[in-house]
Amino acid sequence: METPSLFKRCFAEGIGTALLVLIGPGTAAFNGIITANNNESTTLADIGVISFAFAIVVMAMIYSIGRVSGCHINPAVTMALASTGHFPWKEVVPYLIAQCVGGAIGAFGIVTVLGMDGVLLGNLGATVLAPSTGYFQGIVIEAIAAFILMFVIMGIAVDSRAPKEWGGLVIGLTVGGIIMMTAGATGASFNPARTFGPYIVDSLLGGNINWIQFPIYVIGPIIGAMAAAFTYNYIVGTRELPLANETIHNEVAK
Repeated sequence: METPSLFKRCFAEGIGTALLVLIGPGTAAFNGIITANNNESTTLADIGVISFAFAIVVMAMIYSIGRVSGCHINPAVTMALASTGHFPWKEVVPYLIAQCVGGAIGAFGIVTVLGMDGVLLGNLGATVLAPSTGYFQGIVIEAIAAFILMFVIMGIAVDSRAPKEWGGLVIGLTVGGIIMMTAGATGASFNPARTFGPYIVDSLLGGNINWIQFPIYVIGPIIGAMAAAFTYNYIVGTRELPLANETIHNEVAK
């Protein structure tokens, strides 16, 4: 099967990231509206629902656009794959732009569904540190979350010996599990585009965003994802894994 053009793959990444933000942070924003109107605190059950929403949309996107673009929908994943030779560096910037633009479009989609309450009460599902979480601690937590995700991606999606038909289910459930564990501390982003979309749109529409925290959601995920990719390569040996062109071909052929 012929590899789709870079434009088509970036277009797919933009759509995938937009839908990720619409469904994932959108569910978090809706929960924020409910808790604000009822003067209640977010519960573990609420986190479970939000985690499940993320898991569902990640699974759906992998099975929908995985064969087109590889379904990175996360700049940290793209950079980790490139850093270990499983994705061409010359295509990294177009992918990152597509993902960030998609994240912003998805955030505007939340406004379309929830209205200004989604901005003023739900904060568009924007990630924020808990009062008890320090800045450096936040970076470490986001790095750990991205490490877990990327390690699983390497094992189930990149390694040619893995059962690829299970990739969407395994990765989606992993995302849900990570969110359950880390949402209370950092908001559980481990995806710079997922944080960027709600941040930029919330700021444009008069929401309350602390941009000082944004580097946490860039530095942590990139470090964690790269560390996971190199760690997996070290464990299994680079000769057991496909190189950049092979990875693209394998994703397209699924």
